[in-house]
Amino acid sequence: MSLGYAEKLSYIEEVGKVGMSEIFDPPHVLQEKREGKALPEASLPFHRAMPSMTHMALVELEKAGFLKFVISQNIDGLHLRSGIPREKLAELYGNSFMEICPSCGVEYLRDFEVETIGMKETSRRCSNVKCGAKLKDTVLDWEVLISFFAWLHYS
Repeated sequence: MSLGYAEKLSYIEEVGKVGMSEIFDPPHVLQEKREGKALPEASLPFHRAMPSMTHMALVELEKAGFLKFVISQNIDGLHLRSGIPREKLAELYGNSFMEICPSCGVEYLRDFEVETIGMKETSRRCSNVKCGAKLKDTVLDWEVLISFFAWLHYS
């Protein structure tokens, strides 16, 4: 998870029982699973991440006509940055580098992470002179979504 992304998530105190219960391994089992490797200190901010060889392989498959469409759950923007055409990409949970105009639908791909998540208004406006609406980020806020589903379940 990107540094900064977690801080943007909404805080929710209690959403009830969601998913499977957590299982804790005894210390000796945990030690065997970690193979003596230390846990990573922190993850990389999205703006410093680079497309991987896998992203580039997908781009080459698309250029060769084998790849028709990509559906991604990632919000890091790496599929677009690697060169996958926008019209051949569905980013299910949004893109932390993209804003959208809720009025006219124009997308704005930024070279910086948008400051909000949860499909909230950002500090910029649509540059279309006939529109000028406030832009929104495109990333889902999972805490809000989870609390909504928990509310539905317990209602």
